[in-house]
Amino acid sequence: MVGDDGDMTLAKRLLAWYRGNARPLPWRSEPRDPYRVLVSELMLQQTQVDRVVDRFEAFVAAYPDLATLAGATEDEVLAAWSGLGYYRRARMLHRLAREVRAGSGTLPGSAAALAELPGVGPYTAAAVASLAFAEAVPVLDGNVVRVASRVLATAGDPRTAAGREVLLRWLRPLVEEGPPGLVNEALMELGATVCRPTSPHCARCPLAPDCRARAEGRPERFPPPRRRRAELAVTWVAACCVDAAGRWLVRQVTEGPILCGLWLPPIAALEPGASPEEVARRLVPGRLRAPPQPLAAVRHSITHRRITVQPIRLALSTRRAASVAGRWVDPASDPVPTSSLFSKLIHVNELSSSDAGE
Repeated sequence: MVGDDGDMTLAKRLLAWYRGNARPLPWRSEPRDPYRVLVSELMLQQTQVDRVVDRFEAFVAAYPDLATLAGATEDEVLAAWSGLGYYRRARMLHRLAREVRAGSGTLPGSAAALAELPGVGPYTAAAVASLAFAEAVPVLDGNVVRVASRVLATAGDPRTAAGREVLLRWLRPLVEEGPPGLVNEALMELGATVCRPTSPHCARCPLAPDCRARAEGRPERFPPPRRRRAELAVTWVAACCVDAAGRWLVRQVTEGPILCGLWLPPIAALEPGASPEEVARRLVPGRLRAPPQPLAAVRHSITHRRITVQPIRLALSTRRAASVAGRWVDPASDPVPTSSLFSKLIHVNELSSSDAGE
């Protein structure tokens, strides 16, 4: 596998580029700890690197190993995960920790064995196995798929089994030349920073001399676009109850696929024919000191759902009026597992209070 740089193989050229251009991310410290690699890979799924950097260090400081994580409650783990979204990842990581602690006590070293653990799919298993255990197994995340698809200018869909196999035939020799973890990480870094979905920096790419898509002058055509999932428009009502000390009434979501287990102001779907104020009063039926007050609508997205949330401020006559329906928390000091939606509701409430005071 020789390119235009004489006897330098693609793998060597890629690694030379990586050593000079890799971002200094906290989970890249050597030697690689399998647990830290696992946490970082789960956090990075569908989440931007900048957001993960902010949360990773705090999470592993609170839970430095699987045994500590296994000993925590689910609420504690979700609270430490707050701000990253996709909370199923945190629940599965917690379940994985308990399962490993009940068994061998350590993570297995092969991708095949890792893939048997809760919440670990083929991509995460390959990433941990190669980065932490030097197993020569390619990682097929979105960045690597894009790099390989462009180098090969593959006409097929790389998301199909046949398409993946085409990419794997090119990737396996690179990873086997190794070191496997560094090659995989270099490919992921290349896709994230140079071989971007749009406006790729082809002039800075170490694989440019071998890239067929670049030679054809159409790198952005590869891979073919993913068929987009139809968006679902949803309207919710949030009952915003805040006491004089700034504490909010929150309830734990106990059902549904996206927010279950999190603590939020009482929320319900806006029913056809009902007003937001009526829905909010049903959510919190206590006596009020003032009429319900609509606040500015909030936009929120979860996977394919595009959610419009109508906050209704309810001035309860006493905190006791709603005490049986939830708990009162200070968002600044009470660490409850919640969603970024709560921060948006706090923001519009503060804006409304500020406007009212002017």
